Amino acid sequence: MRRSEGRAALAAPACDHPRVRVAALLLIEGKVLLVRHLKDGRRYHLLPGGGVERGESLAEALHREIAEETGLVAEIGRPLLLSDTIDPSGSRHLVNITFNARITGGELTTAPSDPRIEGFDLVSPSELGSLDLRPPIAAQLLAAIEAGDSYQTTYLGSLFAED
Repeated sequence: MRRSEGRAALAAPACDHPRVRVAALLLIEGKVLLVRHLKDGRRYHLLPGGGVERGESLAEALHREIAEETGLVAEIGRPLLLSDTIDPSGSRHLVNITFNARITGGELTTAPSDPRIEGFDLVSPSELGSLDLRPPIAAQLLAAIEAGDSYQTTYLGSLFAED
């Protein structure tokens, strides 16, 4: 048996290129800043962030994405959560890295550049679990917020959620 055949039998088929997505846990007056998306008639929430471009560091990508999506400037802290989003069909594989971050400037924009962004929500950490949050990391975000600086960076495995 060829090596690739054995792998295919044990895991989801591989896509050509896993994409790296960085996101920021930003708090404003104790509430989590979320980006509200609308895609194909469905609303869901994401932490501010997006894809890392070739030749861009994780921090550079996150600075850029925060500014593009929210108009804010942030200081990027340490990684909090790592996870994969692997579509069982093999059509998509994201590596998600969520960083702690602190707002240092800018103003929340009223006209984000991404047309899928409907707006922003400031959500109490205890309300995160009631939202369609992607990836589904509400409980882990709450734990990170409650633990503060003592929170240990955590790998969550694959967290695929159907659209």
